[in-house]
Amino acid sequence: MERREFVNKGIRLSLLLSLAGLTGSLLQNTFSDDYVWQIDANKCTQCGRCVTSCILTPSAVKVVHIHDMCGYCDLCGGYFKPETKNLTTGAENQLCPTNAITRTYIEDPFFEYNINEDLCIGCGKCVAGCDAFGNGSLQLQVRHEICVNCNQCAIATDCPADAFKRVPANKPNLFKGFSGEGADFKT
Repeated sequence: MERREFVNKGIRLSLLLSLAGLTGSLLQNTFSDDYVWQIDANKCTQCGRCVTSCILTPSAVKVVHIHDMCGYCDLCGGYFKPETKNLTTGAENQLCPTNAITRTYIEDPFFEYNINEDLCIGCGKCVAGCDAFGNGSLQLQVRHEICVNCNQCAIATDCPADAFKRVPANKPNLFKGFSGEGADFKT
């Protein structure tokens, strides 16, 4: 009888430990997946470290254009270099070093600006220009379909403004001027 009890208790204990291990593993995956890295657009200084600090090339940080905030200006501070005299789409007039922003005529005097995410390197030059002369509709954000969600983000470590932080995955954007929910933005 003792041997049978010992075996039964051993089996129960091993099943209990296996179940506890499985539960712990599921909880760990659930909690770690509940948060993602994001840039707080209110703190970001557009220093350009997102380009060089991210482990991905190009960076998972991209410019998003919040169309709800945009004035669709003829003279866009995020599109044109400062003191541009000729408001054309020529590369010599554009602020973006990779020509990732396209300008499309809507009607006088309005233009729509869109970001080609494949060309965007996340340098923040257009964001700084939009903040300086516009309404801040261009903002840097981590694109979660690209980001590998490192446990310790290299950009977060190098960010001088402490703008990188973990946010709930169900509210992954930290836009300036919007709660992030329902804002119309395109890449």
